[in-house]
Amino acid sequence: MTLDCDLYIDGEFDGIIHSKKLITIGKSGKVKGEIFTHHLVVQGLVEGSIDSNRLEIMAAGTVRGSILSGELIIEAKGHFEGESKIKNSSNATTNKAVNTVTDEKKKQA
Repeated sequence: MTLDCDLYIDGEFDGIIHSKKLITIGKSGKVKGEIFTHHLVVQGLVEGSIDSNRLEIMAAGTVRGSILSGELIIEAKGHFEGESKIKNSSNATTNKAVNTVTDEKKKQA
C-alpha cells in the first residue's frame, strides 16, 4: 500500500505500507510487515520492520522487530523488543546498533 495521506489503522493489516505522512496504529490495531513513513505513532501492535523519521511508541503500544529511525520516543509502559538503528541527518544509518528490550515492568524490577 502506497499513500500520500495520513493513515489510521484500528484493525489488522498484513503487508507493506509506504507513506510520506503520519501513520497511526490505534489501540486495537495490529500490523505485521514493513512500514516506511515520515512519522509513526503506535498505540497497538506492530511486528516487523519500521523505517521512519520519527517513531512514537505510546503507553499501550508494542513494537517487535527492527527499527530505523531518526527519533525514537517510548512512553512509560510502551514496549519495544528488537533492534534499533539511528538515522543521521543525511538519511544514512550510523554504524551503531542498539539491541534492547524496553519494558516498564523490567525497569521497575
